[in-house]
Amino acid sequence: MRRVTRSGPLRWLYLDLNSYFASVEQQEQPHLRGRPIAVAPVEAPSGTIIAASYEAKAYGVKTGQRVREAKALCPGLILTPARHDLYVAYHERVLAEVWRHLPVHSVCSIDEVACRLLDNENAPEIAAALGRRIKAGIRETVGDQLKCSVGIAPNRLVAKIACDMEKPDGLTVITAAELPQRLFCLSLRDIPGVGPRMEARLHAHGIRSIAELVARAPGEAGAAWGAVLGDRLWHRLHGADFADADQKSKSIGHSHVLAPQKRDTETVRLVARRLLLKAAARVRRGGWVARRLSLSARLESGGDWRRELRVAPTADSFALVAELDRLWPELVVALNERRLVVRTIGVTLSDLRLAEGDQPSLFAADGGALGRAARTPKLSAAIDRVNARFGRNAVTLGPLVGGRADHVGAKIAFNRIPDATEFNE
Repeated sequence: MRRVTRSGPLRWLYLDLNSYFASVEQQEQPHLRGRPIAVAPVEAPSGTIIAASYEAKAYGVKTGQRVREAKALCPGLILTPARHDLYVAYHERVLAEVWRHLPVHSVCSIDEVACRLLDNENAPEIAAALGRRIKAGIRETVGDQLKCSVGIAPNRLVAKIACDMEKPDGLTVITAAELPQRLFCLSLRDIPGVGPRMEARLHAHGIRSIAELVARAPGEAGAAWGAVLGDRLWHRLHGADFADADQKSKSIGHSHVLAPQKRDTETVRLVARRLLLKAAARVRRGGWVARRLSLSARLESGGDWRRELRVAPTADSFALVAELDRLWPELVVALNERRLVVRTIGVTLSDLRLAEGDQPSLFAADGGALGRAARTPKLSAAIDRVNARFGRNAVTLGPLVGGRADHVGAKIAFNRIPDATEFNE
């Protein structure tokens, strides 16, 4: 084992709300408390579980399972529809409570935050007491169904690992003096960022445990990982603290799982259109323009289809819908040729750039196509303002798709929290 001097203080407190969506539903609906529940946007057998209570998890129900699989494991499973605006509201209340005790350094996802400890807060007993106060504060001011796990460590990575070591409602402190040996009881997959492919890559390099990873020299660990991140990972597992690189949004997209009875070609087209309009509104709100548009589909047969095209820099809904219309026939041809059916449709705007330096058209006053191209961005922005004031779909481009099963309002990816304005899109 390579000897490393370990003297770094405790610097990070990481908090993870346990079974967050399900816990919020149990807080809001007392009759669901203590019962196996799952949150699913669509109750159809082919729908997907996006959260499960710990009572459901005891039966083996997991996030990402099909509803039919979950019900087979837990016949008494209670399904409840997702209410994303409610989850965002609770998220804000949790943040407010954490801020009462510590500044929030990073909102890592809808249910995870990272806080940096000051010099007078990094003794193990003081940091642990701080974690207990935050946990108690969330129970008292947000709701007693909102349990969370807390991890405290010299760096953010190890704090997150510590957070995952005791769930639900745990608190784990890992000091620099305990690293890396304290992690040897865990698997490679317990390291954030290690999924099936990375695990297979490490196995191919003869690394099958955390102990074997840290036994390598830093450069060897980096080579096995395939990037400089592997070198940094080695040092972090020994307690070193590095500043995280600033990450900027480079793409904005939305996808939607269609109800089984709503998978005809025309419904898929209209849903794709609505997803594009939502993404375009977000691009405008960020002050960006997009240079690429992609259309993707996941098929009932299990395969995927994806096409992308370059577009003139724009955030204009009218222009982007016209570009989507160029891509759409390619998907139709693929579906017809092989008699395929779309299960999930997605639209992404990427290669984002700030719009501030855009050159206005010399022909903005022209009455033809160039003139319309200059006017429609203003019209798109005006539609945003009307919908923000009067609610979702007060003004739309084209027909809406009816029925709750095809609702494409704001939804939460765990690593992105929608703005309140998105629930009006």
